[in-house]
Amino acid sequence: MPDSAALPIPASMDETLTLMRTRLSHVIPDFEIQAKAEIAHEINVLKREMNAVILGHNYMEPALYHSVPDYTGDSLQLSVVASKTQADIIVFCGVLFMGESAKILNPSKTVLVPSEKAGCSLAEGITPEDVIALRQRFPGAMVVSYVNTYASVKAESDYCCTSGNADKVVKHLIAAGYKQIIFLPDEYLARNTASDVGVRYFAASGSDEEFAALPADEPVVIGWKSRCEVHELFTVDDVDNVRRQYPDAVILAHPECSPEVMAKVDVAGSTKLMVDYVREVDAPRYALFTECSMGDNLAAEFPHREMVRACSLRCKHMNTITLQDTLEALRKLQYQVHLDEDVITRARTPIDRMISIR
Repeated sequence: MPDSAALPIPASMDETLTLMRTRLSHVIPDFEIQAKAEIAHEINVLKREMNAVILGHNYMEPALYHSVPDYTGDSLQLSVVASKTQADIIVFCGVLFMGESAKILNPSKTVLVPSEKAGCSLAEGITPEDVIALRQRFPGAMVVSYVNTYASVKAESDYCCTSGNADKVVKHLIAAGYKQIIFLPDEYLARNTASDVGVRYFAASGSDEEFAALPADEPVVIGWKSRCEVHELFTVDDVDNVRRQYPDAVILAHPECSPEVMAKVDVAGSTKLMVDYVREVDAPRYALFTECSMGDNLAAEFPHREMVRACSLRCKHMNTITLQDTLEALRKLQYQVHLDEDVITRARTPIDRMISIR
């Protein structure tokens, strides 16, 4: 879906039910579609009345993803949408750091994240104090924080990035003459990005002596120790099992997977890249190594494509957001995102820089 194109909103309960059945009949049972269509219709009516926009991340459950969002996509796509919206209320069906990004880009608007439990292992794996300590250890280094960080960490950073533009951000900094790039917090994304760009990788847990031994005139990506609690569970054996059972399948993996996994798959890239690949490239089958609800969402969106259902890994944080949660968030304006003005001001710059490098 183009960044600027809103999804059509059904005007009636019958239209909502028809739309959901058309998209989801081969993914979830009809009794579930009927029950959830009622909630979805109520959400769609309410968001019109309240001038609200709903942003749905790729990892949302299919019944939500294919019924109420005005825009769907990955964190970068939705950040761009959030920066341009004229709505008074932004409902971000994604985890808290995504809602924070929307608030940073729209400080005067009400931003809701429908679940108070929608955290992230990566965001919780790095603190502002960690960033400050890294700057002290590596003076002069540029800090690139993955969008999967909280606003307080972004405020201590020079640039943000997503899995979709991490390589572009790193290349941009190298072209500008920077030799040391601190890439936070996902270890595997940092390793994979360094490999893609063709530069050395250094773990921040390494010794000063080891760092001093690196060639001073070559760029280096300095990585942190955190990992995505979903993507780190994909293994080389998982790749081999899919190859054995479905030898004609194209395997696509998110770069938060380990370098060993990435070396064995066919296509590596962000959730947006995966969507685009399934949409545009004919293949007998597709197997996704990422959060499993995305496979269901693509199966619903592209019924002519055969998706391999070999994944059982769901993000426990994304999974806390349901249609009922989204309805309650709108009804009560609950779980609003609040940030200090100073954090908003300082975090805005790295996010703007990220969007400009797309």
